[in-house]
Amino acid sequence: MDIPMELNLEQKFNLKLYEEQIKGLNQEESHKLLLEVLRQLMVKDNMIKHLLKQA
Repeated sequence: MDIPMELNLEQKFNLKLYEEQIKGLNQEESHKLLLEVLRQLMVKDNMIKHLLKQA
């Protein structure tokens, strides 16, 4: 099974929107946002692992 490693068009568009929003953040706000994104990625990883165990 091939796993897509590229972003689709919608994801690229959303990434560009986030990029524009981030430009206005100061260092503290950027730091908080980065930590929240990392936390969400870890939760996503945990959910995927859990679902794979159930399969």
